[in-house]
Amino acid sequence: MGKKKITNEWKRHRVQILWALLTNSYLIGFVQGKIYKGKLKNLCVPGLNCYSCPGAAGTCPIGAMQAVIGNWNFKFAFYAAGFLMFVGALMGRFVCGWLCPFGLIQDLLYKIPFPRKLRTFKGDRLLRKLKYVVLLFFVILLPMFLVDVLGQGAPYFCKLICPVGTLEGGIPLVLLNKSMHGALGWLYAWKNVLLLFTVFLSILIYRPFCKYICPLGAVYSVFNPISVFRYRIDREKCVGCGACAKVCKMQVNPAENPNHPECIRCGQCKKACPKQCIH
Repeated sequence: MGKKKITNEWKRHRVQILWALLTNSYLIGFVQGKIYKGKLKNLCVPGLNCYSCPGAAGTCPIGAMQAVIGNWNFKFAFYAAGFLMFVGALMGRFVCGWLCPFGLIQDLLYKIPFPRKLRTFKGDRLLRKLKYVVLLFFVILLPMFLVDVLGQGAPYFCKLICPVGTLEGGIPLVLLNKSMHGALGWLYAWKNVLLLFTVFLSILIYRPFCKYICPLGAVYSVFNPISVFRYRIDREKCVGCGACAKVCKMQVNPAENPNHPECIRCGQCKKACPKQCIH
């Protein structure tokens, strides 16, 4: 059973790796230390993939929202918001489980052996609401109202919090461009501390960034119960054995709520069900 579970997980990881390569296909950027700024950069990708990553061929939807919401660029703002709603209504948090590069990184970090893994802890459920607060304040309200003399906001989530930007953009660009070394300050140091903390937590806890911080996950979670791609339970077959809830690393009970906002559609519950009642 254990070997079969590992094999099934790596099937999903292969899809994650392929998608990460496709969305970061501008490989020459890692050689030149430059960001791709072609026409494809006007298109959003479903997952959290930093605009400043040297290999990024598209734009992070959360970064796009922050970039335009402060200067009232309605045309692009409507595009970014519409893109999020379309993807959410179509797939929900399937994106988190299969198409997000940082989700893949967290999955792999959790596989690193550690004396004691934390499945849950006191305050876990309350902390999961934090990502909605991050979405509201750092992605929407601050860029909208905290603006400069020209009336332009700043991407506060990317600037102050996002460890994805540090890992995919900040660190590679600094390593590849010596001219940036003199401009490093407290903010770069702070972002690296957050990244290291996130990496450590990801070894200890399954997907802590997805559970507690990610504003993109917050958006998609709203659509989970109504998305086109969602799970359905055959109540006549279900015997209430709890096998699905036992294997869920997001601590969801599919038998009770197969489309819980925290479900990332990893498919482990479907494979664990002895009666094959999850579809």
